[in-house]
Amino acid sequence: MPNRLAREKSPYLLQHAENPVDWFPWGEEAFAKAREEGKPIFLSIGYSTCHWCHVMAHESFENPAIAKIMNEHFVCIKLDREERPDVDKVYMTFVQATTGGGGWPMSVWLTPGLKPFFGGTYFPPEDRHGRPGFPTVLLRVAEVWTKDRARVEEQGEQTAGSLRDFAAAEPAGGALPGREALRACYGQFSRSFDEEDGGFGRAPKFPRPAALNFLLRFHDLEGEKRALDMALFTLRKMAEGGMHDHLGGGFHRYSVDRFWHIPHFEKMLYDQAQLALAYLDAFQITCEPFYEYVARDILDYVRRDMTDAGGGFYSAEDADSLVEHGKTEHSEGAFYVWTKKEIDDALGADAEVFNRVYGVEEQGNAPQGSDPQGEFEGKNTLIRRMTDSEAARFFKKDEAEIAASLAGSRQKLFELRARRPRPHLDDKIITAWNGLMISAFARAYEILDDDSYLAAAMTAAHFLRSHLVRDGGLLRSYRDGSGEVPGVADDYAFLIQGLLDLYEASAQIEWLQWALDLQQRQDALFADAQNGGWFSARGDDPHILIRMKEDYDGAEPSPNSVGALNLLRLAAMTGDDSFRVRAEKAIAAFSAQLQRVPVAMPQMLSSLIFSLAHPKQIVIAGKPGAADTRALLREVRAHFIPGKIVLHADGAEGQAFLAIKNEFMGSIAPIGGKAAAYVCEKFTCRLPVADPARLRELLAKTQGDGV
Repeated sequence: MPNRLAREKSPYLLQHAENPVDWFPWGEEAFAKAREEGKPIFLSIGYSTCHWCHVMAHESFENPAIAKIMNEHFVCIKLDREERPDVDKVYMTFVQATTGGGGWPMSVWLTPGLKPFFGGTYFPPEDRHGRPGFPTVLLRVAEVWTKDRARVEEQGEQTAGSLRDFAAAEPAGGALPGREALRACYGQFSRSFDEEDGGFGRAPKFPRPAALNFLLRFHDLEGEKRALDMALFTLRKMAEGGMHDHLGGGFHRYSVDRFWHIPHFEKMLYDQAQLALAYLDAFQITCEPFYEYVARDILDYVRRDMTDAGGGFYSAEDADSLVEHGKTEHSEGAFYVWTKKEIDDALGADAEVFNRVYGVEEQGNAPQGSDPQGEFEGKNTLIRRMTDSEAARFFKKDEAEIAASLAGSRQKLFELRARRPRPHLDDKIITAWNGLMISAFARAYEILDDDSYLAAAMTAAHFLRSHLVRDGGLLRSYRDGSGEVPGVADDYAFLIQGLLDLYEASAQIEWLQWALDLQQRQDALFADAQNGGWFSARGDDPHILIRMKEDYDGAEPSPNSVGALNLLRLAAMTGDDSFRVRAEKAIAAFSAQLQRVPVAMPQMLSSLIFSLAHPKQIVIAGKPGAADTRALLREVRAHFIPGKIVLHADGAEGQAFLAIKNEFMGSIAPIGGKAAAYVCEKFTCRLPVADPARLRELLAKTQGDGV
């Protein structure tokens, strides 16, 4: 019989609906049962594409004997961290503080009052290698609770108090950091840079686009060539590596080795969005087709495999899949890896070139130490070992012939791979991650001049407004209907960013108006009025022990980092200086962190760069979509100017709205009936130009102006 999770929408919770565990979703029903029966809570947190979550589920939660122990002694709650990042943040902080590490699946034991007293991550199904198995831990916790409940509850109270003290001990905001923080961050990245393989540090290696964003912007501000070289080299090595899906597009989560070769094979929407933006920036800076190709490769994968019929973007694809149709065995990467024989049989005469270029070997190509479980023995993860020109020289063939052969081979293998069992698709639509993806498609339209990308961004924004707004506020997720969980801080911050990018790309004022409304709501729900910045959780949820601020730009940027830049952009768009004041207060709230460990918040430092570089307003006066207007916009978009915003003086509703707070905007007009560009700073403009060549000269002068 299915348990209560069968009534939920989350794919992660539904994966456990047939467990013999008497699972509850996070909520008052479970909390009341724990209080009434005087039982501790076992809280298991994960997400649907998490490999080790699957492992623990198969080993323990599907085991009737282990489930019996759980049901007898605990009230058991399953939580999808992607639906409730605010809850996850609290208990992850506890686990990291008490064990020295964290991750998912996360296993935490709570008092009926939701106060944590013991926790960890994955537990094996039996005692192994000197480590207690999950049943041993369950029985020991139950014994301690039964014999000495008062002491355990006191410990929970003390732990909750320590967590509150930790949150309250956040240093008061200092002065706004200056260039010294930027140089310190650059220095830390420079010292940890892998000169041979790109990236920072050794294995495992994560893409962390926030770091690349910072380096590209630091180079633009300071002219530091090594910052640019580190970012471009890392982007190239990642794209050549096995972390990049060379057949289907997109990127896997991270590399288990230093070579970007063997990945953890799940694919996350937030990675696709941020990496697409990084490759678009690289293309805009260098004009090298390689970076354009990778950006399109990511975006086209998302459109093909990660997009709902209504236009929203799905969350993730799993790392694991069935090894074969009709079988029950799952394996990580099964969908993606190849034996040499499979490739030889599929490609025939073209196999020799393909195998040489993509590193295919008879015995498999997993680097030593990257396959401790032996899952990839005899298997190959495609990794680019040669460029087309290198292969042409090696095989003494024309480069165009090599390129055509490889393209044909990739297509054949893509079609062959499509017959395999696909990895599980987590088809819930998360507001925050859709905001990031809207940014990527809007920026792709601007830089690549491809109308289909703007259409994708617009459709997604309409979907969110139709399905993920309730009473003007955001909901966290959608799947088979709107979810019930209210949006958290990153939903607001990331979507506002997407809407600002969409306004700049489309010239449609409705997106800027919505962004302004959401900014007001974000501030009302999450702002720390005293110290600056935003809490991750709302203040009206009684089941959140502590309201914490996210102070790390990791796999996803902090909503504080994104929120600060949103405010700076809104200040430059509207002329309302209160936005700038609040942005600088948000940045200053993290001044101690930025001075102590600046590499923890590179996206926040990108916001600081925007502030220091005196943002430029580029106003385009002309009819939206007209040839002369598009010609000027095309020129603006050809330049990497991170410290700019684009405003559209359309002579209609959009311009009238902008002129409400900026009388200056009401006076902007075309010149002699032709679209004109005004390059301004603090709404003081240089003489307008109507010729794209003259605009190019003007923009060249604005680049590198710095502070």
